[in-house]
Amino acid sequence: MTSASSYVSTSSEPLRHLLVLPDRDAAEEAADEAGRRFGLDEDPQIVREALAGEDDAEDAQWLVVLEDPDGDLDVAALRELADEYDGWLEVE
Repeated sequence: MTSASSYVSTSSEPLRHLLVLPDRDAAEEAADEAGRRFGLDEDPQIVREALAGEDDAEDAQWLVVLEDPDGDLDVAALRELADEYDGWLEVE
């Protein structure tokens, strides 16, 4: 029997972090700040995503996509950054 605390993931798939933000301005500012804080090799991608079932352009979220191929980014610091811009963090 393996305990959860001793389980180590052997997945080689890169991580992708999503900062989910309320508007484009917040997304652009958060993307710039992420680049400064984390010394990213690539600029984060900004993506507009309509909410499920919503047709209104106002009902959209803005995502800042951060690629983390080695799993080096500090998840707590990413959550804090998202919170500063009234958003939240999701990890794919």
